[in-house]
Amino acid sequence: MITKRIFTSLSLILIIGFSITQDWLASLMIIAFSITALYEFFTMVERKGIVIFKYFGLGVGLIILLSVSLRFEVTRGWELFFVTLALLSLMLIQFRLRENSGVIIGLSTTIFGIFYIAWFMGFLIKIRYLDYGAGMLATVLLITKTGDIGAYLLGSRFGKHILISRISPNKTREGFLGGLLFSLIAALASKLFMPHNFSYIHLLILGLFLGILGQLGDLSESLMKRDCAVKDSGRIFPGLGGALDCIDSLLFTAPVFYFWIMHFGF
Repeated sequence: MITKRIFTSLSLILIIGFSITQDWLASLMIIAFSITALYEFFTMVERKGIVIFKYFGLGVGLIILLSVSLRFEVTRGWELFFVTLALLSLMLIQFRLRENSGVIIGLSTTIFGIFYIAWFMGFLIKIRYLDYGAGMLATVLLITKTGDIGAYLLGSRFGKHILISRISPNKTREGFLGGLLFSLIAALASKLFMPHNFSYIHLLILGLFLGILGQLGDLSESLMKRDCAVKDSGRIFPGLGGALDCIDSLLFTAPVFYFWIMHFGF
């Protein structure tokens, strides 16, 4: 398992590292991961017997990501406007169905999946399109995923105290602190990729926030997997699981990083 995890991780690092160099290629990679992860999420939910609008949700998610990638905005906040239209469409579709049971859960879960995965992942595309976008995208990926690595390595080696047993018996307090330490180190190393006026103090604060949020993203997906009684969201990546397992920690860090950058005007 460890060998598979290392080999898969190194392969993904090389592929993603290369894709970051071109904005269109980075967008394509992000869209591919996002739609695969959204499919895995909907499939997990279906295991619970919840009737959702799976392919409608996938279509809406794809349109949102494509609109971000193509920089298509009929109005500011176009994605939210489109999700509103999608919800209205879902209600109209529901009117034509004969079954009323589980309507609220089905509609809510479909919209949640679109927001949770497609909309949040769209911020990675927005980051790539910023000035210094390649370096900024590399920074958010480095801080977030290095935190994942640190949590796994130090948690496996020194972990003794379970973080939240009802969510994941394998995640420990030592792993959480180890992941946070690795994120802080990665944040300092990211100075190489960021604009020259981005100070080390800024990077440390950003590393702290993203380090915590990344692990909260991981815990959030673990909570949903526990609810759906599955170990991994999929099996597409040997040793790592599914696409959702790979991007779960980025779902919270991507929008926060983007708004941070926009707020401080870098």
